[in-house]
Amino acid sequence: MRLHHDLHVLPIAREGQPAPLNMSLILDPAAGPALVDTGLPGMLPLIAAALGEAGVEVGQLTRLILTHQDLDHVGSLGGLKAASGATVLAHRVEAPYIDGRAEPVKMPMLRSRPELAALLEQFRPTPVDLMLEDGERLDLAGGVRVVFTPGHAPGHICLYLERSRTLIAGDALTAREGRLHGPNPPVTPDMAEAARSVQKLAALDVAAIVCYHGGVVQDDAAGQLRRVAAELASGA
Repeated sequence: MRLHHDLHVLPIAREGQPAPLNMSLILDPAAGPALVDTGLPGMLPLIAAALGEAGVEVGQLTRLILTHQDLDHVGSLGGLKAASGATVLAHRVEAPYIDGRAEPVKMPMLRSRPELAALLEQFRPTPVDLMLEDGERLDLAGGVRVVFTPGHAPGHICLYLERSRTLIAGDALTAREGRLHGPNPPVTPDMAEAARSVQKLAALDVAAIVCYHGGVVQDDAAGQLRRVAAELASGA
């Protein structure tokens, strides 16, 4: 789905998966295409097919930007890195969990689910080439600002595309049928911190929001974001 000139949203699901994972492909004719998040282990063929439908080959990717360390966001990172040689970017707090120096925060939860055992065995830690910081501006698509949004993960980031006023929210927000919601509490270790992060996002001027779980929110996106921030602040 081409959201606008700067961004394709790639809904990707494996067989038996209840809902797609919505990856973002940032387009820039000068800097080359950048993929935000990399799905579960074993998704490389599905990602390659989705990229192809958007007119991009895996080998053309120049950057792989990770919102955070969770398995469904970093799972196919190693394969994409090997196939593209792209630069891997993530917040410095997340880097040790992605490159294998530290055990991912939610690993005990994953180990408690036998159906995930095969996926865990497939994952290969991959070094982060470039550490990102809050407020940093990437030279992509008219400017992409890094917004540090901890809570769902200690080093979670969102990306704000300035020219199109588009927020790539990772798991800081979720959506269902175009309605925006906060992060999923059972898999958000620090909901108080996550709520503060949503307050921070609500200060942005947004025209569209891409949630990794739930897809695109365009109908009064800014108003919906303020509503979610108020709900989280009040404990609703």
